[in-house]
Amino acid sequence: MKQSHYVAREPDDSGFIHYPEAEHQVWNTLITRQLKVIEGRACQEYLDGIEQLALPHERIPQLDEINRVLQASTGWRVARVPALIPFQTFFELLASKQFPVATFIRTPQELDYLQEPDIFHEVFGHCPLLTNPWFAEFTHTYGKLGLAASKEQRVFLARLYWMTIEFGLVDTPQGRKIYGGGILSSPKETLYSLSDAPEHQAFDPVEAMRTPYRIDILQPLYFVLPDLKRLFDLAHEDVMAMVAHAAQLGLHPPKFSPKAA
Repeated sequence: MKQSHYVAREPDDSGFIHYPEAEHQVWNTLITRQLKVIEGRACQEYLDGIEQLALPHERIPQLDEINRVLQASTGWRVARVPALIPFQTFFELLASKQFPVATFIRTPQELDYLQEPDIFHEVFGHCPLLTNPWFAEFTHTYGKLGLAASKEQRVFLARLYWMTIEFGLVDTPQGRKIYGGGILSSPKETLYSLSDAPEHQAFDPVEAMRTPYRIDILQPLYFVLPDLKRLFDLAHEDVMAMVAHAAQLGLHPPKFSPKAA
């Protein structure tokens, strides 16, 4: 596993995490900017979650504040982790209804994009939808499947996660909207994902598992759910049979250039 150049902040004896003022300012810049960008673009379930969480704008939230809301709505909580965690730990946490949150925030130099998930990405991008029972159920099931999966199967599950929880779109009566946390925490990708520039495909879990991706570019392809409940339904289907089918069919050619060495 590659190393992070960020260091997660540790809580004090009472469980409180102290951040310097400069980091609170980064949070303020990120949240105020992104709340404007997602207007009219995020799905309603996400916006309902944002309202429930009532995230502070002037400071980085404490994990306990988020836990109170998540536990009351879906029984989830967030778990403090260092910057990068192994697949095994990731699946263990999700299987126990805990969403990993790294307790560091990006520097002002990496305001628009960083490859590692920081507290803004995890809390603003993902936690609002964890208040939604459909999304929460899918994420929990995903964790349990990943925990039991082989190393080879986990690679296919990772693609499914990427194309849904991180970079998923959904059709709604109000038009196409965003639910993926990787998009919702990025101003550039929020605008780009709904434009005519990328390709949009109706969601098919096997196709999603067969689609290669790169983490450091705007996505060339997004899968679009017919509605958010599709994730809940998927949680009750035979996902591992789909993994086997995807493995049998093999990967699609990538829709992007290889990363420069």
